[in-house]
Amino acid sequence: MSIALFVLRRLGRGILTIWFAVTVTFLLLRLLPGDPALAVASPNMTEEARATLLQQYGLDQPLLTQYVLYLGRLFQGDLGTSFTQSIPVLDVLMERLPWTLLLTATALVLTVVIGIPLGVLAASHKGAFLDRFVQIVGVTGQSLFVPSVGIVLLLVFGLNLGWFPIGGAYTDGVYGGEWYVSVLTHLVLPALSLTLIQLGSYVLTMRATLIDALGDDYVTLAKANGLSPRRILWKHALRNALLPATTLIGLQLGFLVGGAVLTETVFAYPGIGRGIYEAVTQLDFPVLQGAFLLLAVTVVAANTLTDITYGFLDPRVKTS
Repeated sequence: MSIALFVLRRLGRGILTIWFAVTVTFLLLRLLPGDPALAVASPNMTEEARATLLQQYGLDQPLLTQYVLYLGRLFQGDLGTSFTQSIPVLDVLMERLPWTLLLTATALVLTVVIGIPLGVLAASHKGAFLDRFVQIVGVTGQSLFVPSVGIVLLLVFGLNLGWFPIGGAYTDGVYGGEWYVSVLTHLVLPALSLTLIQLGSYVLTMRATLIDALGDDYVTLAKANGLSPRRILWKHALRNALLPATTLIGLQLGFLVGGAVLTETVFAYPGIGRGIYEAVTQLDFPVLQGAFLLLAVTVVAANTLTDITYGFLDPRVKTS
């Protein structure tokens, strides 16, 4: 398979996935209990004024017509107008997006920086107490529930010890260097919560792939040539073990995005996830649709880029 065809196929799958996500989101939101008209129309309005307002937002149209009009606006880059805030959805999302990017990027970096050494440590001591301990920690991490971890961290380090703030993204009324310190201190608990959730699967994957790499023939040859175990582990085996770990980074982004919705809600962090929670309670369809579209594009783009990158790192993928 040529490189161009390989890339085009991956991009085509990504676009199809985004369309599917947009369609499912549009239909599911219409199944939510409650009347979305209440978000834009006051109960004290006259019927004529109410009908005019619903017509302005397209809520008086049949479902299929609303769907076609929605897709048409999407192709023009128009995500609609928020029911409750009466401002473009894009403005609402762009105000919250930097906080979600900061949270997920921090959690992802911490997961990789901590996960790789732990995985290497467990693989290099296979069968020993240290290996078993790391495996227990990894399995425990996989079974944790995001809100539960967040609530425990809030109770211990926020309320009881008072080491970190218990909500928000920064302290009001501070500027300059103090503002950046405030942002970092508010970031610690949400980022730690997401990291603890993702760390287990990354450590276990890193351990398993590295153990497989250490059993390959080139490792045996390297030992026969007199290379030190440390050099074989870090320079040769780890390089091949990082290929599956690279794929996992892209896949984990999807879990991080999903976990961010719950984490931001627990910590009242003003990102996209918190915005989704607020939009659900207010039946703000345009904001929900825009937020889910943004998250879907982010996850699909990351997975597609990871897939393409892995194809270049391992030529066998392009020919399979």
